[in-house]
Amino acid sequence: MKEKIDIQSQVDKRNITIDKVGVKKVRYPIIVEDRENGVQNTVADLDIFVELPHHHRGTHMSRFIEVLNKFHKENFIKKLPDFLSEIKKSLNADASYTKIRFPYFLKKKAPVSGTESLLSYNCFFEASFRENFDLVIGVEVPVTSLCPCSKEISEFGAHSQRSLVTVKVSFDEFIWLEELIEIVEKSASSEIYPLLKRRDEKYVTEKAYLNPAFVEDIVRDITLKLQKDKRIKYFKVESENFESIHDHNAYACVERKIAANKTNKMNRKVTRNA
Repeated sequence: MKEKIDIQSQVDKRNITIDKVGVKKVRYPIIVEDRENGVQNTVADLDIFVELPHHHRGTHMSRFIEVLNKFHKENFIKKLPDFLSEIKKSLNADASYTKIRFPYFLKKKAPVSGTESLLSYNCFFEASFRENFDLVIGVEVPVTSLCPCSKEISEFGAHSQRSLVTVKVSFDEFIWLEELIEIVEKSASSEIYPLLKRRDEKYVTEKAYLNPAFVEDIVRDITLKLQKDKRIKYFKVESENFESIHDHNAYACVERKIAANKTNKMNRKVTRNA
């Protein structure tokens, strides 16, 4: 019988370290913390990587899934430091990484009729583990923006558009996803609702008209609010307007690293109850 050779464990002589190697778009059920209900079950797409040393020809792709399966019934986000540590150990790597994208549902009440329905927000976690564990959380929030210039020059009406605002932060103390979503929605011309009756539609249309905001206004207002939060040590805010009267989009971005705090609690505390 021909001897089996472990090809991917062969020594590589090209002397090139690969920054990230692994698996992408692994669909997996996860549990995340929910401010109102305690926890929320959802389904995520995961990218999981390790740094591959220069002398290793390949990595063991199956081990990523094997380690992931060990955490099937855990509150996965709470266990991220353990998960990435186990990935490092199993793959004999110096660093491990994951990006987790998932829909997060919040119950929204229409502003006038009070009709309740669920709105989905795309959220994500980006985590890494080398010497220490590091975590960034993020939200993508759809909102309405109404053009101040259009309102100023028009005898009646003004053009508005759907905008997508992305906020990601790293922090020293726990922050709810809901907190980031609320900051964004309060900085736009109007928030988005999944279900509106006629009187609700009238309300949000007039609210947007009374609160015009350029894409620049949105990112600046969000920046002011994030800078005041002493828990946050880094943030990035992006706003993209899907223009209703142009065939291009308007875009603005602010990225800031806040002066380091005296202690780095992140390495010890991933979530509120970790």
